[in-house]
Amino acid sequence: MAAPFPFAALPQRARRRRNMTRKHQKTLEIPNSLRDDGTTEVIPQEARIMSPTTTPAAAPRRLTAQDFKTLGLSALGGALEFYDFIIFVFFASVIGHLFFPPDMPDWLVTIQTFGIFAAGYLVRPIGGIVLAHFGDMFGRKRVFAFSIMLMALSTLGMAAMPTYATIGIAAPILLILMRVLQGAAIGGEVPGAWTFVAEHVPFRRVGFACGFLTSGLSLGILLGSFIATIINSAFTPEDVAAYAWRIPFFLGGIFGLVAVYLRRWLQETPIFAEMKQSRSLMRELPLKAVLRDYPRGVVISMLLTWILSAAIVVTTLMTATFLQKLYGYTAQQSLAATSFGTLFLIFSTAAAGAIVDRVGSGRFFIVASIFFGAATFAFYTYAATSLTVLFVLYAIMGLSVGLVGAVPYVMVRAFPARVRFTGLSFSYNVSYAIFGGLTPLAVASLLPLNPMAHAYYLLFIAALAFALGVYLLVKGDTVEADVGIEELNQRLAAGA
Repeated sequence: MAAPFPFAALPQRARRRRNMTRKHQKTLEIPNSLRDDGTTEVIPQEARIMSPTTTPAAAPRRLTAQDFKTLGLSALGGALEFYDFIIFVFFASVIGHLFFPPDMPDWLVTIQTFGIFAAGYLVRPIGGIVLAHFGDMFGRKRVFAFSIMLMALSTLGMAAMPTYATIGIAAPILLILMRVLQGAAIGGEVPGAWTFVAEHVPFRRVGFACGFLTSGLSLGILLGSFIATIINSAFTPEDVAAYAWRIPFFLGGIFGLVAVYLRRWLQETPIFAEMKQSRSLMRELPLKAVLRDYPRGVVISMLLTWILSAAIVVTTLMTATFLQKLYGYTAQQSLAATSFGTLFLIFSTAAAGAIVDRVGSGRFFIVASIFFGAATFAFYTYAATSLTVLFVLYAIMGLSVGLVGAVPYVMVRAFPARVRFTGLSFSYNVSYAIFGGLTPLAVASLLPLNPMAHAYYLLFIAALAFALGVYLLVKGDTVEADVGIEELNQRLAAGA
């Protein structure tokens, strides 16, 4: 008896092949409720099937006006939040003498002041893990907005705090509390921002998006240096100690509140919105799933964070001191050179993200690590030649340090959407607390043994980046997976 329908007469294998052909020919449509601008976007199937480590054949869609709005507001908020976190170090000396007993020795004041600064770093893992947990369970946007609100309020609190002369021992206690709140906020901001933008843009733009955001964080450091220079130039030391030190913190708090308002216009990531709609969010503790299922992603992300933290801490935050103590430059010359190099860092981080989109993480880190090692060693070898040579070499070094802009490209792809925020936040913050905190101590301890210790340390970091590049080139498929707006289409296809 003939089959009632022609399709039913096909052999089972041919029927399955025909179903697969139809599935791969169709186009997937993202529901209106999941789009940022209220419109429907249709992405061809062939544009979203791609290898994690090779260049896809199909051209990706261009970034839209909504994408640039998301990137701009995210980067601006990150810059202002990093400004709030870093401005403390520029006024550490003044704050130390105002918030501790006047009869305390200067060396002890310095240690305790920088101990309070370090407290912000030590609390980052706790704050980051807690905020990431809620980000994976309840939404990226909510945590994204909360982190900058927490930073803004704690910075305003520092601007308004009474000193030791007014409230005694309560002053340093309140200072520690505000610094802890700042650390918790920054612990959730950076991983949250990388996750947020990566889930908004096309796959082949994830590197640029994360690099652009990282350039915004570098801008925050430059802004803090710029504001500190203006305050110290416009006011006498007596005025700074009396009241002017509060101005940068007050400005930072106001900037933060403005950023909170601007982030109201951001939309939840389409990836998280789909997971919430399909009820596929994590039902267990996200951190437990990360440690159990993705240990390789955690290790790779922590090593990449070591590279990022070492490069930034040594070349940007510590080099101004090196230039004065080891190379004989004045404080003004050192600060100017550092600011000049940071300008090139801001540009190169975004450029690095765009390049890694095209060539892949393995090839990028192999080449970029060689450039980084050569540029940093040349800088610390010849920086004392002249002021002109110093600025030229700092510009080149700033370009080479831009390799950190490609770090989040690998990290956001090391974890699936359901635990991405938590996996990234745990790896980044724990590694930054360890290596970001130990790098200054290690370099300072080695300098008496060798005046080029900082340069050799960065050569080691370059070698580590090279080794990771080789590993990602060979084994990248086991670490990196698709991320970007196409990930939404894959999820919809899997559920269809």
